[in-house]
Amino acid sequence: MRILLVHQNFPGQYRHLLRQLTDEGGHEIAFLCERPNENWPGIRKVVYKPHRAPHRNTHVYLHRLEDAVLHGQAVARVCLQLKKSGFTPDVMLGHNGWGETFYLKDVYPDTPLLGYFEFFYAGKDSDSDFDPEYPPDADTPMRVRTWNAGNLIGLEAADQGQTPTVWQRSRYPARYHNLIQVCHEGIDIDVVKPDPAATLPLASGKSLEAGDEVLTFVSRNLEPYRGFHVFMRALPELLRRRPKLQVVIVGADGVSYGRRLPPGESYKARLLAEVGTQFDMERVHFTGHLPYETYLRVLQVSRVHLYLTYPFVLSWSLMEAMAAGCLVVGSATSPVQEVIRDGENGQLIDFFDRDGLVETVTTALGAPEDKLAIREAARSSIVQAYDLHGICLPAYRKMVDHLADRKGAFS
Repeated sequence: MRILLVHQNFPGQYRHLLRQLTDEGGHEIAFLCERPNENWPGIRKVVYKPHRAPHRNTHVYLHRLEDAVLHGQAVARVCLQLKKSGFTPDVMLGHNGWGETFYLKDVYPDTPLLGYFEFFYAGKDSDSDFDPEYPPDADTPMRVRTWNAGNLIGLEAADQGQTPTVWQRSRYPARYHNLIQVCHEGIDIDVVKPDPAATLPLASGKSLEAGDEVLTFVSRNLEPYRGFHVFMRALPELLRRRPKLQVVIVGADGVSYGRRLPPGESYKARLLAEVGTQFDMERVHFTGHLPYETYLRVLQVSRVHLYLTYPFVLSWSLMEAMAAGCLVVGSATSPVQEVIRDGENGQLIDFFDRDGLVETVTTALGAPEDKLAIREAARSSIVQAYDLHGICLPAYRKMVDHLADRKGAFS
């Protein structure tokens, strides 16, 4: 099978699928990306670059769309060269978020396209107006409505769509729900699992072990979208109530989602300036980004794992924390509620209820033996619904094979 994949960051959400395909052999795989990131034998990586940066003298609502058009155009130009060289895929897969899939069907009209659709924006009852501390301005509803032009272009270009969760599909207009299939990338439960012998060496020289009183918090970047500000303001009281508590915070100082700060500033620095003098920093360990194996040990030594999020894309780290047998205290926001049932496989709190967070986490830290059944149920939930090899990858592969078998039917 000839397969064309497109994602700005190699390998993106396609790591597990690529591993299966390259292990099988016999496939010709071309992967178009802007950042190749890592070597992978058996895959022909083709780097594309937009021919210019977006102009910033266009209307502000159009900045993101123009950037997406430039990415889509760059991908199409590379595909024209691939086609000229004789490469015509049986199936195409691509993430729609950066515009990369916009024009694939203009180059390969007979090849089916499976588009990855992650999030449909809304100006009301959504991430953009969720947090009163960071309220939307008057332009926000109109700006995010315009951002969806890219979503709509991608939806009309794709022959089939994929999204990881039911809630994420629900955000798209109902007319597209039949087009978009829910299929999570999956969690490798043989790799992500509890380890009662796990240890976590820290930069300070201290080492934490499974069974220690450890509170963990993980986010790609430490930002309000993932509740970092709520968590940090609860930390002084948590540390006061639990004198033996150690806190491990994984994440970088940038911004993945939401409002950016002036150059040189970070939400971490702002929150430490606000509350950092109220607790012993030797008990709070900021790790930055970690190698994957070290990150897993963070989850394995965790007594309580805190996961907060706006109504937004669900983090892989939540599923991985549950698969590792963590007791997850999560925000009672819609994406989390799809996975966590309060008191059964985790505990839910109101995102903004700092006192409730402190009470729930303090109680959980103090009685770990009472939460064993919840931790076991957390892992069981992932095994039953998100097992990479038993459920998600077979479903994913079925989609791909089905589309490839129907090459020419979507032209």
